[in-house]
Amino acid sequence: MTGILLFIQIILVVMIVIAVLLQKSSSIGLGAYSGSNESVFGAKGPGTFLAKATFLIGFLFIVNTVALGYFYAQQKNHSVTDEMVDTNNIVAPTVNVVHDTNTTK
Repeated sequence: MTGILLFIQIILVVMIVIAVLLQKSSSIGLGAYSGSNESVFGAKGPGTFLAKATFLIGFLFIVNTVALGYFYAQQKNHSVTDEMVDTNNIVAPTVNVVHDTNTTK
């Protein structure tokens, strides 16, 4: 599941970059919060298609990021080594210990 969400995340990043780069520099896209001299929504609100598309893609990006964080947190307690099965037939070497009972102190 995380592989699919990660793939969607990469697609959303590319779409956000393209949507932001296609907008005018004075538009109200994602750059509106970084010092634009216009108000956030202006008198008409976010009327252009690119502004609405940027908002939608940004919203999907945030939702996908939260979902990825949730699924990765669920996998935190799960390890790949938990599923490993010891299938080798190697026997550990043994050492024969001989105790000498004829020694005196």
